[in-house]
Amino acid sequence: MRRGLDPARADAVARGLAPVALLFEPVSCGDRDTLALAARSQGLDCITGDGWAMIAGSASALAGLVRPGFSKLQPQVAQSVGQLLQAVVQPIREWEMARGTVALERPVVVGILNVTPDSFSDGGRYLEPADALRHAGQMLEAGADMLDIGAQSTAPGRAGAGTTSPDEQWRRLEPVLAEMVRQFPNVPVSVDTTDHTTGRRALEAGVWALNDVSGLRLDSEIGAVCAEHGAGLILVHSRGRVDEMATYRLAQYDDVAIEVAEELRQSVSVAEGLGVPAERIVVDPGLGFAKRPEHNYALLRGLAALTSLGFPVMVGPSRKRFLGQVTGGEVDVSDNATAAACVAAFAQGAGMFRVHDVARVREALLVADAVRNR
Repeated sequence: MRRGLDPARADAVARGLAPVALLFEPVSCGDRDTLALAARSQGLDCITGDGWAMIAGSASALAGLVRPGFSKLQPQVAQSVGQLLQAVVQPIREWEMARGTVALERPVVVGILNVTPDSFSDGGRYLEPADALRHAGQMLEAGADMLDIGAQSTAPGRAGAGTTSPDEQWRRLEPVLAEMVRQFPNVPVSVDTTDHTTGRRALEAGVWALNDVSGLRLDSEIGAVCAEHGAGLILVHSRGRVDEMATYRLAQYDDVAIEVAEELRQSVSVAEGLGVPAERIVVDPGLGFAKRPEHNYALLRGLAALTSLGFPVMVGPSRKRFLGQVTGGEVDVSDNATAAACVAAFAQGAGMFRVHDVARVREALLVADAVRNR
């Protein structure tokens, strides 16, 4: 910009200069050699091994790999590379839903409201609709851009976790949603559920999106319901049943970032197959769900694997056990650690942050955003 480029052009050029590494795996010997040849023809770095190849360079230089009429890559591979580079050079600017949009040019803080007796951090505090609405108003005053309401707990080790019936979920949600839509009609609201019946009722009551912690694994009809209502859909990575998601039983990974990205890609494919448009999908790595502490930190470092999918990325590190296992703090006093994790995730490409302490996280992200953009 100081050399005369207008801001939009300067932003595009800067993004084109961003370094990108592409890992192709698994590949045959022939495909590996083809990739190496294509990389050399563009002056790119290429490292190969048994069954894999890695090509690195700036985003604009890598775009030469998929130039129409000149690409040496197989059409399907070229298409995937093109989509990835598009996500780097032109990130998503807004999340579209039938009831409105959420701008993503600045960090989006999503306030958590649990209307449950057994959630791990704030269970039981907001069971009464008046208490829940009061807290919702407080989070909005503190700067929340959106609210996410949950009526079913995934708390590890809690009796009954994941067994809340659809009728019980709705009994908890209905009075809160009815009044929230009346009091805050322009505030985006999502409901956290793994049940399509609850989701349908919530959408009919006026919520903007559904947040499925199972990524459509447990009830794919959630995707169909979102498609029917034009709603947003948050796909969260997890493994196992609801009552075991927050345990370590299925926490086995060779490369957690790549495996989580691939499993989320499968969730996206299911959602799109059910009619959910790409512009209404958000992905979430599911910090703390079927992941040991070391997996969560590796996932935060490797969020580029998720941003490369081409969808907005939401993270929810708020008061999770993996933070306290580093700081030595208790769950309910880990809001400083939560803010630090959110800033780290923002630096790696996340744009949405689901948290309990809205004011603290918003303040930290305002500073992080100013460092990046001012």
